[in-house]
Amino acid sequence: MTAAGPGPAFLAAQQAAGVIAAKNRGDFAGAEELLASIGDDNTRTRAFMLLAELALTLVRTQTGQSMEELVQELTLLMAEGG
Repeated sequence: MTAAGPGPAFLAAQQAAGVIAAKNRGDFAGAEELLASIGDDNTRTRAFMLLAELALTLVRTQTGQSMEELVQELTLLMAEGG
């Protein structure tokens, strides 16, 4: 019997985080390569959705805001283009 590891969704979310990290350090080719390796569109979508949920949970923990408050604030920021 093998030890249970992280599921495919979490592995894909780790890759999604790697895409963001690569873009942040200016490695656009590496980001594109990693993005393409995540899988099909559905897998990529789920990976970035999970990553977004985890990031918002981290912010919620630090700020004490509710998820609804954070999502509303994020939506307003996106509407402002910033």
